[in-house]
Amino acid sequence: MPTLDIKYTELQNLLKIELKKDIEKLDDILANVKAEVKGFDEKENVVTVEFKDTNRPDLWSVEGLSRALRGYLGQGKGIKSYSVEKSTVNINVDPKVFGIRPFICCSIIKNIHLSDDTIKGIMHLQGKLDQTNGRNRQKTSTGIYNLDLIKPPILYTAVKPSDVSFVPLGFTEKMPLDEILECHPKGQEYGYIVKKNSIYPILIDCEGNVLSFPPIINSNDLGKITEKSRNLLVEVTGTLHKTVLDTLNIVTLALIDRGGKAYNAAIHYPTNGQYTEKTVITPNFNDRRFNLSVGETNKLLGLQLSATEVTDLLGIAGLDVEKATKDHLTVLVPCYRVDIMHQVDIIEDVAIAYGYNNIKPLWRELPTSGKASPDQQLISIARDLMVGLGYQEILNTTLTNHETLFQKMKTQPTKLIEVTNPKVITMTCLRNQLLPGLIEFLSANQSVEFPQKIFELGKVTIPDETKETRTRDENWLAASTTHPSADFSEIKSTLDSFMTNFGVEWQIKETMHPSFLEGRVGKIFVDDTEVGLVGEVHPAVLEAWKLENPAAAFELQFQTLIDTKLVKKQ
Repeated sequence: MPTLDIKYTELQNLLKIELKKDIEKLDDILANVKAEVKGFDEKENVVTVEFKDTNRPDLWSVEGLSRALRGYLGQGKGIKSYSVEKSTVNINVDPKVFGIRPFICCSIIKNIHLSDDTIKGIMHLQGKLDQTNGRNRQKTSTGIYNLDLIKPPILYTAVKPSDVSFVPLGFTEKMPLDEILECHPKGQEYGYIVKKNSIYPILIDCEGNVLSFPPIINSNDLGKITEKSRNLLVEVTGTLHKTVLDTLNIVTLALIDRGGKAYNAAIHYPTNGQYTEKTVITPNFNDRRFNLSVGETNKLLGLQLSATEVTDLLGIAGLDVEKATKDHLTVLVPCYRVDIMHQVDIIEDVAIAYGYNNIKPLWRELPTSGKASPDQQLISIARDLMVGLGYQEILNTTLTNHETLFQKMKTQPTKLIEVTNPKVITMTCLRNQLLPGLIEFLSANQSVEFPQKIFELGKVTIPDETKETRTRDENWLAASTTHPSADFSEIKSTLDSFMTNFGVEWQIKETMHPSFLEGRVGKIFVDDTEVGLVGEVHPAVLEAWKLENPAAAFELQFQTLIDTKLVKKQ
């Protein structure tokens, strides 16, 4: 969960209250924005605030926090008003960046007076936004510059890595872009974002001075902010225009709250049809409109509020009502409340402003008792049966890899649910069968006494285009035995005992499968539906897993057995 370190005196000044180091009082105040005090360093005079709501980036600065709390502290209701003046700063976007990092939004802040604490706070906000909303700078990244050193218009373009050199922030010598990726700490950390491209994005002014190499690092000359800086340029680049604009708005508003005056910038996109708008003026502080049903609000909260009372509570929460009738409200939501996407989000704000402790609990009149679902009852029976047959249950992870599922099992790859950016090579996809995991388990436990008999009853994930998530999870059952005399007869006998005691009639039909010995493998059928395989594991598979003893196994699509049992029961 996001945390924020704030100077205690600074927080008091912006909240316009005297807390007198009363942490309990501060905790009560912070509860209105789903936050709490996690620590207080009296020596450094720093309070650490933790936010429970991870989708409200407007709170991740002392400026945004004080803005959100003003209504609850009785310092003003409704949306706090902000304005932006027109400027002559233009940013020209080169078509080269379209397929790399296509969007940019900018603002100008003038006549601001910065302290060391203010700079640290803004840098902290910038870092949090880049890390969370920006997905570690992949989606958005932010830069702040000394406007007095920049000569507009600014060009946002892309160049070959060796064509441009500049002094990166924190260094003293010029370096080409490819060298920055190798030598600068930020290049080493975020270089993977741009290395996949043959050209890299860059910001330069009309005199050829480099502002930054987004999303990696600012220039040490133009991108270094000090307490003497009075006029600033804020820019955000990224892959999604809405997220880029939201990020710019949040940073710009924090600087306005610090006494700066905001001016807009004109972003000029190419006229080659790749962009929907040719000129975009940023920042954009326009409010959004949502329809709110008073009846739905009362239904969800269990209250009897009038439209006037709901309007008053929305004002405390920092929202405005543009139009109101007895049953419906048109609610204005400020640009920085990016967390509000539906009327239920607004109803939550009404509940917080009303006070959860003020809502009287209503106990159900009829008692209820819980019990396991029919599916779970059958799963428990199946586990007990397998344990009774002398098998030990194991539990593998649902994440696995192609080598385990296919290569070592000598089967052809099938469609799987893949992990986009796997952190380790052994966990790159979701399993679509259990048996490979059992064989892998036996391979890692050959020092254990034989015979070894294990089973697993767990979830597998199957691609399914008919489902909303395009996948479905099913319960499967797999069992395996390994010892010097393990064979088909033994595992078939186990399967027969299980099916008989489970109350399911089944048949076996001879088949061929690359993971099993020819002539010693069969398909399992229930009511003419194929539900699994049983057989002796092929020597090639044993060799791939370095198993010294023979092994036999079966695997059942147990979900089909569950469905069969439930249908017959009905």
